[in-house]
Amino acid sequence: MAADRPAADDQTFHDVIEAYTTPLSVAAGTPVAVHVSTRSATYDVTIERWGAEREAVWSATGLVGRHVEPPATADRDGCGWPISFEVPTSSEWRSGFHLITLTASEGPGDRRVAHAGFVVRSPEPASKALLVLETNTWNAYNTWGGRSLYTGGKAVSFERPFARGMLCRPEVERDDRKARPVRFREEPDADGTIFQAYRTEHAYPSAIGSTGWFTHTRRFVEWAEASGYRFDMAISTDLDRGVVDLDDYELVLSVGHDEYWSAPQRDSVEAFVRNGGNFASFSGNTMFWQVRHEGTSMVCHKYSAHETDPVVADGRQIEATGMWADPMIGRPEWSFLGAGSAFGLYHRFGQATARGVGGFIVYRDDHWILEGTGLRYGDVLGADDGVVGYETLGCPIQMDERQLPVPWPRVDLSSAMVIVAMVPSSNLGVGEYPASIAALSDQGDLEFIADRLHGGVTDATLARVRHGNAVITVGRPIRVGGEVVTVGTTDWVFGLAEDPAVRRVTANVLDRYLARRGERRSAGR
Repeated sequence: MAADRPAADDQTFHDVIEAYTTPLSVAAGTPVAVHVSTRSATYDVTIERWGAEREAVWSATGLVGRHVEPPATADRDGCGWPISFEVPTSSEWRSGFHLITLTASEGPGDRRVAHAGFVVRSPEPASKALLVLETNTWNAYNTWGGRSLYTGGKAVSFERPFARGMLCRPEVERDDRKARPVRFREEPDADGTIFQAYRTEHAYPSAIGSTGWFTHTRRFVEWAEASGYRFDMAISTDLDRGVVDLDDYELVLSVGHDEYWSAPQRDSVEAFVRNGGNFASFSGNTMFWQVRHEGTSMVCHKYSAHETDPVVADGRQIEATGMWADPMIGRPEWSFLGAGSAFGLYHRFGQATARGVGGFIVYRDDHWILEGTGLRYGDVLGADDGVVGYETLGCPIQMDERQLPVPWPRVDLSSAMVIVAMVPSSNLGVGEYPASIAALSDQGDLEFIADRLHGGVTDATLARVRHGNAVITVGRPIRVGGEVVTVGTTDWVFGLAEDPAVRRVTANVLDRYLARRGERRSAGR
C-alpha cells in the first residue's frame, strides 16, 4: 500500500485475495471478467445468485494465483489488474445479484476468503418491476485502495474490489447498525461505540453501516423473492448507459441508501414517471448528491463543488457534482421525491434525535399504503426494528384544518404529495456526529445546508435547518403521469424480516403497481 494513502478505514489487502469484475452489470449470456490479485499459489471460486436463498450457479477450483500490486491511485483510477478468468453466463441465468466467493489455498484462516459480485440483467424483461441497485453509493463509500468520497477523495473508481463486509459478512443482530435499535430501558448507542467496536474487531470499514449489498438490498430481495415477487435487476450506471429501457416496466424500485445520482440516471427515471411509470423509494438520503461519470470513475466534489469542480469555472454550474438542492444546480431532490434531506437527514444517529422512537407516527390511517396493517392515527410503524434511521428524507410541513400534515407551500414541493406518516428527524453540525463514521472532521451537513440554501452560516440560518422530519409520502410530484412513493429512511428493510406491518406496507406498494399491467401504455402517453 502506498505510503501516502490514509490508513483510517482502509483494509486494502487485509485479506490475502482480492477481486473485482468488469463490468459490474451484464445481460444474461454475456461473459463477466474477474480480476484477481493474491499471493496464494491457488484459489477456488464459487458464484451464487443471491435471492430468497443463495443458489450456486458456477464454480472453479485450483485456479492459479498471481499477485499484482494496486497502483497508488487505485481508489481514483482503478487497479488495472489483468483478467484472471471469465464467467460464461448463459441466457438461462435469472436476473439478480451474483456473489463471487474466492477462497485462497494459503494464508491465515480468517483472511483467506474475499468477495466480489456482479448483476445479471434480463435480455428481455422478465418482470414488470425493475430494482436498481444503488451501486453509485456503494462506490462512494468504498475505501479500498485508499480514499472514498468520505475520506478526501473527489473521484472513485468502480474497477477495484469492494471493501471487506460490503457484499457479504456474518449476520449479527444489531452491532453492525449505525442507528442501533434499543431494547427496553436500554440507552442508545449515540456515539456509535458498539458499532465502532464491532467493525474494528473484524477489520470492517465504517461503510458496512451505510451501504453495500449485504446491508440493505439483500434484505429486501430475500423477503420479496420469498414472498413470491420477482424483479429484473440493474445498477445505477445502467441508467446512464441506456442499456435498460425503463418503458418496459410498470415500477422502478430504489432500496436502502440511494444517495448518489447522475443527471442521466435522474433524467431517465423522471421521464419514466412522466410517461406514466411508477417509482417507489424505500431509501433514505436519496438523490442527495449529483455525480458525474468519467471513464470508469465517478466524480463528486460534494461540499466543495461550488469552489473546486472544474465545470463551475466553465460556466456549467448545473452540472456541478454537489448537492442537487444547491441553487447553482437548482434541481432539488424533493421536486421529484416529495421529500429531501435538507428537511431532516438523521434519526437516532449521533446527537440527532438519539432517543427518537425509531418508527413512523401514523397520521393518515385511511391511506391505501396502510391498508391491512391495523394501524390507526398516532400509532408507530416499525419502531421495534428501528426502521427510521440512520439517514432520512423530510418535508417542511404545516397542519391543515384537521391537524394533519401537508407540504409547506413556500417550498418547491408538489401539493399533490400526501404525507401519510412522519417522525422528527434532524440535521447535524460539526462535533455532533458519532465517532463511528468515516467523514471529514471539518464539515457538518447542518452548516453546509444553511450556507448553500440560505446564504451563510448564522444563528438564524442554522435554526432554519436544524429541525426536520422523516416522512412517508405518496403522490404525483410531476403532476402528470405515474406516482412516486417515498418511504424516507435507509433502515426500512430491517423491519421486513419480523414486522407484519412493515411487510404489509411494502407489499401494498408492490401490489398496487404490479397489478396495473398495461394500464400505463394505454393511458399514460
